[in-house]
Amino acid sequence: MCGRYTIMVSMEELMLRYLIQDTALVHYAPKYNAAPMQYIPAVIHDGKRNRLGELRWGLVPSWAKDGKSGSKMINARSESLLDKPSFRSLIGSRRCIIPADGFYDWKQQDGERKPMRITLKNGEIFSLAGLYDIWLDASGNKLSTCTIITTEPNSLMADIHDRMPVILSREAEAEWLDRNHHQIPELMKLLRPYAAEQMRAYPVQAAVGNVRNDYKELIDEEKTSSSNVKTSLTTTPSGKF
Repeated sequence: MCGRYTIMVSMEELMLRYLIQDTALVHYAPKYNAAPMQYIPAVIHDGKRNRLGELRWGLVPSWAKDGKSGSKMINARSESLLDKPSFRSLIGSRRCIIPADGFYDWKQQDGERKPMRITLKNGEIFSLAGLYDIWLDASGNKLSTCTIITTEPNSLMADIHDRMPVILSREAEAEWLDRNHHQIPELMKLLRPYAAEQMRAYPVQAAVGNVRNDYKELIDEEKTSSSNVKTSLTTTPSGKF
């Protein structure tokens, strides 16, 4: 699965990377421990250009009775996207990218779960494939949410977890975002494991297990063992698309 990640670059770097001319992001700040139910930076295409804004991580389908189901749908398995009512209608028109420069996962080792940070070897930003939806309450208030798509692990991730987030190649990013692209079989082919030889993984401190911790030192490679910190969730109010 993918339950935590980092995006530490500046607003200017994000806009340059995704060819953004203007943005709905007002209070952007680097995230060293982005977590479900928080608002996170996301890129969508409006039919003419890429747009950078925020989506709450944890999908709430447009047809849901209330907005409380998000924490249950932070990830969507690529193999079953077309079988799930919450996701299959989104493939054709509501695709998004979640910019990241690393993600965390926990490796079972010596009877303990050890947090690992996974990045590209070149340290560059990469694009997590996502889906988004818009839910309206009885008063017409809008809630825009997203889920990150996962796939089977590559050889690097297989030693850590049995799933990994879909990382789109640079060539696939425009195809995934294109609102005029409705060829589902072709889109599904993009949801594959990223090349393991282009990635690296290293251990980090257990403090990353608590979402209240969000500081730069979390990404430092852990040299000594430390006690586990209980994982909890919190919601960070923010702007939205």
